[in-house]
Amino acid sequence: MRLEVRLFAGLRERAGADVLVLEDLPEPLDLAGLKAVITERHPELGDLAHVAGVVGTEYAPPETALDATSEVALLPPVSGGSDAYEQGVFMLSAEPLDPGALQQRVIAPHCGAVCCFTGVTRERNREQDVVELDYEAFEAMAGPEMARIFADCLAQFGDDDQRRLRMLCAHRTGVVGVGEPSVVIAVASPHRDAAFEAARFLIDALKERLPVWKKEVYGDGHHWIGDRS
Repeated sequence: MRLEVRLFAGLRERAGADVLVLEDLPEPLDLAGLKAVITERHPELGDLAHVAGVVGTEYAPPETALDATSEVALLPPVSGGSDAYEQGVFMLSAEPLDPGALQQRVIAPHCGAVCCFTGVTRERNREQDVVELDYEAFEAMAGPEMARIFADCLAQFGDDDQRRLRMLCAHRTGVVGVGEPSVVIAVASPHRDAAFEAARFLIDALKERLPVWKKEVYGDGHHWIGDRS
């Protein structure tokens, strides 16, 4: 069996390629077996224990069966146009973010509370001076995964009234300078508790699940945040 496996962030750098082309794979094959083959054939990628597997646009468990038509990607741990979903709005942007303008998009007459979180590039981390951040996204998966995060947020914090939460997440791609916004979360709700809780949930879930990677660039090198290999 032949498969092409997409790579991102630190994995892509170590492989020196965006895609691994794997020939003569054993059958039957599941995701765990594929990772074992890749570890054997491409030791330069390092330990894949903390690397997530994606089939199509969804995270897949190790026992997921694969065939020659499977669209597979390996995602290193995440750091962390416009797509509208029933639950919220998500956007990746190569252009600077305007938190005030984004917050205005969630305001509605039925909402008495608006909470906005903005993450910005800090000038020092890992005991080094940071020159800039460089963000990379798996765009085909980012929108669907954020839609699932929005749905999980509503399931956890919604009731008949608070289900009218209005949620927006905007995330930068590319180079972001020191002091510039890299992510904006805006939530409007009839009541303040739900707005605070939903905003906290969204940024925490985004950092854990959204396929966006952050490379910190220093004067003498760089480091992919979250990379455990």
